[in-house]
Amino acid sequence: MFTGIIEEVGHVKALHRGAKSFTLAVEADVVVQDAQVGDSIATNGVCLTVTSLSEHGFTADVMPETVERTALGQLKPGSPVNLERALSLQTRLGGHIVSGHIDGTGRIASRRQDDTALWLTVACDSKLLRYIVEKGSVALQGVSLTVARVDERSFSVSLIPHTQGATTLHSVRVGDLVNIENDIISKYVEKLLGKTPDDNIMDKLRNNGFL
Repeated sequence: MFTGIIEEVGHVKALHRGAKSFTLAVEADVVVQDAQVGDSIATNGVCLTVTSLSEHGFTADVMPETVERTALGQLKPGSPVNLERALSLQTRLGGHIVSGHIDGTGRIASRRQDDTALWLTVACDSKLLRYIVEKGSVALQGVSLTVARVDERSFSVSLIPHTQGATTLHSVRVGDLVNIENDIISKYVEKLLGKTPDDNIMDKLRNNGFL
């Protein structure tokens, strides 16, 4: 589990591609300080298992399922990546509960500067958008963010200067593919209530004693 609070921005050192998968080598300093082989490191929001370590980096295998569901396949040597170690019992949960299991991808539809804030609008499939609510949480490229606005085909977030400087999100451009992880709580609630796309969620909540 992760918090969505990025610890450092690393860089892709190399990619060794197979038919459908690849091995990723990442240059990093902070996240490898106490890491061991087998540990999890979120890379642009994707939970990857460390397969080897050095003083200044790690490697991980990226399987076909991950390539299909995420934007990691677009990485190339030199690409910056957001990195976060798995949380410990001593970690402050400054963001929200993030599993590192990407639900899908979206594309940057627009970006604009509003004084010190950077607004990003992300267009995505309705299957992802249904779990995104105004003032709720979403992880974008592994970064825990508060949803500022939602419409029929997209959602918007507003980045404070610290987030702009501490992550790769300041450099995304219109058309870029980004990883999206929805708030896990909404998915569990839907599953427990047996909700289908045609169900009325308010009726379900009332019938199960939540309202």
